[in-house]
Amino acid sequence: MDPGFVTVDALFDEESRRRLAAVADIDFSLVVHDIAEPGAAEVLREAEILLTCWGAPQLDDALLEAAPRLRAAVHAAGTVRRLVTEACWRRGVAVTSAAWANAYPVAEYTVAAILLANKRILHIRDLYREHRGARLNLHQLYTGAGNYRRTVGLVGASRIGRRVLELLRPYDLDLLLYDPFITPTRAHDLGARLLDLDELCATSDVLSIHAPQLPETHHLINRERLALLRDGATLINTARGALIDQDALIAELVTGRINAVIDVTEPEILPADSVLYDLPNVLLTPHVAGSLGNELHRMAAAAVDEVERYAAGLPFAHAVSRQDLEHSA
Repeated sequence: MDPGFVTVDALFDEESRRRLAAVADIDFSLVVHDIAEPGAAEVLREAEILLTCWGAPQLDDALLEAAPRLRAAVHAAGTVRRLVTEACWRRGVAVTSAAWANAYPVAEYTVAAILLANKRILHIRDLYREHRGARLNLHQLYTGAGNYRRTVGLVGASRIGRRVLELLRPYDLDLLLYDPFITPTRAHDLGARLLDLDELCATSDVLSIHAPQLPETHHLINRERLALLRDGATLINTARGALIDQDALIAELVTGRINAVIDVTEPEILPADSVLYDLPNVLLTPHVAGSLGNELHRMAAAAVDEVERYAAGLPFAHAVSRQDLEHSA
């Protein structure tokens, strides 16, 4: 999502504004994008809490020097990986994020994509357009379609991955999971069976990516693992484009052997001539799985919850530590 499109008015509804004003001295008309902006120095000098969102300036040495009273950063968005720095941890600034709130719409998008993929909706839509006005024997044409006893594999028991597993539990699906940081017992508790990544790729009807973007996860789904996917399988990526070797993915998709639901790409805005825009077996969306429209209000409410806790002298409910960022998005 382009941070330039998220405004204060889009983020905070009247209820969040009222609650925030009740516990904090805040000017909703003042938004700092750069510490060199006119008026920024005066505000930062007095700030005890920074309420941040996408596009906020990094909490580096220069900003912290300009904000000597700063004690906490409350991020009304997802990951704080690009926001916090070592200077932030050295200074002892408490950090919290609304990543849990942003995980909800991503998980909902993913679950919808899984259910529609198994129903072969893209193929049936195109067939219906081609044979408009005709009665189609879909039971004969799509004997393998449907969501009964389909196998869904998730890569990563991240906050979003765990939420997806939770939402999928009521369905008659076989749930598999790959995550090097959890045990088979923990996977079972989440409702899934733990497999290694190659076996997960070879076994899943739908493979959904929920791992963090780290150096060791770059092109985690590579050419060899894409080749392991079953004919007709669907790959879903709502995580980060760099987790998949996109050239290798395109090579598989143009054959029509597999399908894909792609919400994130590398680069994030694809060139206009990318074949991904036009392939009939691809559902391509522009990074919209996360909070969009009124879903932004959930993140704002989550941030206000944390400011209220801080004002009451309570610890953050969703604090982020340096160790958290080593293995998370």
